[in-house]
Amino acid sequence: MLRTRIAVSVAAAAAGLAVLTACSGAETAQPVVAPAAAGGTGGGQAANGQGQVGNAAPASNESKLVVADVADVGQVLTDQNGMTLYRFDKDTAKPPKSNCDGDCAKAWPPMLATGDVQVQGVDKNMVGKVTRSDGTEQITVGGWALYRYAKDTKPGDATGQGVSGAWYAANAKGGKAGQAAATGSEAGGVKLSASKIDGLGDAIVDQNGMTLYLFQKDTKKKASACNGDCAKTWPPVLSNGKVELQGIDSKLLGSIKRQDGSEQVTVGGWPVYTFSKDTKPGDANGQGVNGTWFVIEPAGCKLGSNPNTATSQQQAPAGSGAGTSDSSGSGGTTY
Repeated sequence: MLRTRIAVSVAAAAAGLAVLTACSGAETAQPVVAPAAAGGTGGGQAANGQGQVGNAAPASNESKLVVADVADVGQVLTDQNGMTLYRFDKDTAKPPKSNCDGDCAKAWPPMLATGDVQVQGVDKNMVGKVTRSDGTEQITVGGWALYRYAKDTKPGDATGQGVSGAWYAANAKGGKAGQAAATGSEAGGVKLSASKIDGLGDAIVDQNGMTLYLFQKDTKKKASACNGDCAKTWPPVLSNGKVELQGIDSKLLGSIKRQDGSEQVTVGGWPVYTFSKDTKPGDANGQGVNGTWFVIEPAGCKLGSNPNTATSQQQAPAGSGAGTSDSSGSGGTTY
């Protein structure tokens, strides 16, 4: 259920060439939206210059930002119609700038400022505007431009959460809502560290202690084969700033450009990912999934394939779902 309540509530390109290591064998019921203040729901979302796209625009010359609870995500920003609002990691907040135009803006219609912006549960001082490339003004919170998602069809939908590892529902301060809020990437950084996973052995974790994986269908140093719905299940580790390393040889660090133009971090030539079903540090539920996803070791190898490491166990931990299909719901495709 979606209920309105008052509340106040990535990474940029890594440098360095990847150096390959000797890794053997590794190639919702519809929610009820609380009514807006007397006088109607407000509105005023203008077309983005390419015709009406996605969610219908409100009727009056007013936009509204409301903090609401969305299932499985938590507190997020919504518009006057209860539609979830998102932020894009390829944008910048200081200074505010939108980098989503053309076809991107068709999939992610910007929330344009047309008249006064009303707020409920949002600090008015956090709200601003940024001029887009077509001259229209887009609403920002905390400097981050706000968007809807064309595939959200009703209030309470948040199907854009985590898309391409770059789109996230926004919270009342313009940060990332839900689990993504704790990533720390908005402070500028990605940190990769050598760690140990109970029952498995050496692994690489991110700045939140979340286990990282490689995908054997990827092409080392060249491209990611995990896009679209796959990238929602296996969010790529992106960088738009310095990548800090701890216990990992800097010569192994690199990056590739993804289909959407974002930069994905590579270790030993392998693009690295987190797993959406890992919920806390130390989880490694993605190990062995479909026989193609494996925890990545600090040497840039899939877990157990580096002859220099003592641990050779490659079995998934109990309850990990290893070897099972992870369907995204798109035509039965498994990842």
